[in-house]
Amino acid sequence: MAKKRANGEGNIRKRKDGRWEGRYSAGYDSKTGKRIVKSVLGRTQAEVKEKLKAAIEETKGLDVSRSEEYTVATWLRTWYELYAKPNIRVATADRYQLMIETYTIPRIGDIKLKKLTSRHLQKLYKDLLENGRVNRKNGKGNPGLSSTTVRSVHLMLHCAFQRAVKERLIPRNPTEDCIAPKVQKIEMKILPADHIKSYLDAANARGLLPMFYLELVSGLRKGELVALRWDDLDTQNRTISVSKQYIKNPNGELTLSRPKTETSVRQVSIPQTAVNLLIQEHEKHPDNPYLFPSPVTGEMYYPDSVVNLHKKILKDAGLEHIRFHDLRHTFATMALQNGVDIKTVSSMLGHYDAGFTLRTYTHATRQKQDEAAATMGAFMEQML
Repeated sequence: MAKKRANGEGNIRKRKDGRWEGRYSAGYDSKTGKRIVKSVLGRTQAEVKEKLKAAIEETKGLDVSRSEEYTVATWLRTWYELYAKPNIRVATADRYQLMIETYTIPRIGDIKLKKLTSRHLQKLYKDLLENGRVNRKNGKGNPGLSSTTVRSVHLMLHCAFQRAVKERLIPRNPTEDCIAPKVQKIEMKILPADHIKSYLDAANARGLLPMFYLELVSGLRKGELVALRWDDLDTQNRTISVSKQYIKNPNGELTLSRPKTETSVRQVSIPQTAVNLLIQEHEKHPDNPYLFPSPVTGEMYYPDSVVNLHKKILKDAGLEHIRFHDLRHTFATMALQNGVDIKTVSSMLGHYDAGFTLRTYTHATRQKQDEAAATMGAFMEQML
């Protein structure tokens, strides 16, 4: 015989098989209007009493009839289409789609959304770090994703599940109890000043001097560099207009989009030497709209192709390997070391604020601070 309890506390009874069962109301079906009755089982009355209390507490405030509809896969796809994709850049949307369809759904997509726990997510992160890479040839032989990528998956899932909390589909966000991977910073390298001439000479020998000279005096991202057209160059004011970039979508295709952030849409001043080189480059292909068309296709270079050319130039010059992105670091470091103020460098790089630039290039700004301290010291000594 069932033990009656107060309203909202459910009831408990002993079944014929010897186990105890607690039943409780989990709301009403929005379509039929019928009460939704759920139950918990246990070996003892005390065990069921605790389970029943927890189940009722978890159900409070939930839209139970809707929460039953979703698996992790169906919710992530719903969230992506309704809330994420319409409000983010194309590049970010492509990255979210990759993280959802390639990294997350194949591993935990079948789990009921309301049953998802932080342990499921912690196992997901571990698997991605160890075996998440789709193309096993990349990553220097490491089959796992970088800690930066896995942390990005964690942040995306946090946003998706926070929306589920607001829609009363789950009682709390399971990512809140997770330990996200710490980002392992890649050591910044630059092209030393005494290697720059060798690098440019090797670029010139390959007929690539204008492109790589421009990179060293502007610090453009590779997607921004290959997207440049002739009409982006203002020869009179000696500026390059950066308003677009090429990025690779999850299918491996190039997509033309806005730059990384709104502050990345910018005018970058360049020296007259760079202007002269770009004019000479354009004279080689005056009818082509691209500033640096590929000699093979006549279209823009693929960003990966530019990276490969950079590697060949380093090899030709007999120089130590650095990433193409390190040319951007080289520009910023040289600019700061030669007295360009931090706000100007930040603006030229397209960073969202000067504080980020300052934190990124502490090594360069420290040198200028030491020089300033020496200057002030010499001045103040005259006052003694």
